[in-house]
Amino acid sequence: MSKTAKGKPLNGQTIAKHFQRNTPYYVMLAIPVLYFAIFRYWPMFGLAIAFQNYKPGMPFLNSGAKWVGLKWFIQFLNYPFAWRLVRNTLLLSFYSLIVGFPLAIFLALILNEIRSRKLKEFTTTLSFLPHFISTTVVVGMLTNFLNINDGIINQLIVRMGGTAKDFMGTARYFRTLYVASGCWQNLGFSAIVYSAAIAGVDPGLYEAAFVDGSSRWKNMWLITIPNILPTIIVMLILRVGSLMSVGHEKVILMYSDRILETADVLSTYTYRVGITDGSPKVSYATAIGLMNSLVNLLLVVVTNTISRHVGETSLW
Repeated sequence: MSKTAKGKPLNGQTIAKHFQRNTPYYVMLAIPVLYFAIFRYWPMFGLAIAFQNYKPGMPFLNSGAKWVGLKWFIQFLNYPFAWRLVRNTLLLSFYSLIVGFPLAIFLALILNEIRSRKLKEFTTTLSFLPHFISTTVVVGMLTNFLNINDGIINQLIVRMGGTAKDFMGTARYFRTLYVASGCWQNLGFSAIVYSAAIAGVDPGLYEAAFVDGSSRWKNMWLITIPNILPTIIVMLILRVGSLMSVGHEKVILMYSDRILETADVLSTYTYRVGITDGSPKVSYATAIGLMNSLVNLLLVVVTNTISRHVGETSLW
């Protein structure tokens, strides 16, 4: 007979009372469990498509499917623009990481130093509201502000004696616009995690430091940051694990044929060859996605291993 943590035997009545008492928690737990089971784990059976010559509508695990091994993986590696796709994906993710990651921490630290409760609540709310603006609206705002004819940015440039520029149609501006708009949209929301970690720091540490004559600036460096460092490391590992994952939605809304040199990434190429082409290559697109996921997994494992050996914080 199974026992509880206190050593008491479990029976049917005890288990029933336990579930009855904790029903709301199990209901809340069921929602994410079902989500991951249906939308994350069940679709993994479809990875078999990457090793088949799959045609849309065909059951991908039936006995009549033609298995082609690593054909699609080799085909992508031999694709003339494969390196450009990988380079653009990595650069967009890397720039977003080195700009957005420290800025989110800095914002959380600044918010923590605001002593007025109303001002702090107002600033916090204002900072994460852009996260709830749809990507389509954000790109629409970019297009309107940067329009070469009547955009407010170009109007200011012309009034100051400059020449209007086609920001949205010039390849060298794409990464800057992508990263800057992403930071504006997600910075406040990303800072919530660090704000929560800061809220868990023992207030007694600050009081003792002030008694010893420490300033608020020193407290930030000597108390706040060291106490939230494990959270920072965990978030960094997770971010590094998504370096090869640049969503296609925003890129597709922003890019055009004139800026494919810097805007075309793995997800947009996968979207084109797997869905929008006249004869979609579903197996080919699945193989690219699988390679992408494997690289992300490798990045997580390597980063986590380095973190575990260098410090004491890691995911596992």
